Amino acid sequence: MVAEHSAEVGLQDLLPCGPVQAWPIHLLARVIDWALVGAAGVMIVLVFFNVCAHAFGHDLAQTTEACELLMVWVSFLGGASIIRRSGHMTITEFIDKLQGKPRRVADFLVQVFALVSLLILFWNGLIIIGNNWGNVLTVLQIPMAYQYMPLAIGSGASMIFVAYDLYQILRGKSREERYGVDE
Repeated sequence: MVAEHSAEVGLQDLLPCGPVQAWPIHLLARVIDWALVGAAGVMIVLVFFNVCAHAFGHDLAQTTEACELLMVWVSFLGGASIIRRSGHMTITEFIDKLQGKPRRVADFLVQVFALVSLLILFWNGLIIIGNNWGNVLTVLQIPMAYQYMPLAIGSGASMIFVAYDLYQILRGKSREERYGVDE
């Protein structure tokens, strides 16, 4: 079963469009997108609150550290979100000249390299998380592991999106069929 992004209405219209993908991939993408919206909303409120506090000569260090923590989460989850849409920055002068099967082979090789890189990030993220449960953030007094979790979670989600793209490439789908963009 494939989720159609064009059939979404209501709150889903607030999220950016993405390629048509199998429902588990689509669900993961929507969870990530809504987490990004929620984190951005919380950061906006916290920064506004701290600006108001500054107007009265106060500063709440908790808001600064919370926003820094959320920004790390937004960075890595945002990376996964853009990978799902194939919107990440690329240099494609050579690969864009390819069409048909040669293009799919090149896409496949690039995605295999990306998958290996993400696996390294994921694995090292797990190690860093494991090593930081005993350390705490200075102001919020929560384990630093929470600040490193987005590395593993974002890399893990990205690996799922890249692996799904590899599956689509192996099924013979062109870039246009996978992402709705011209080859």
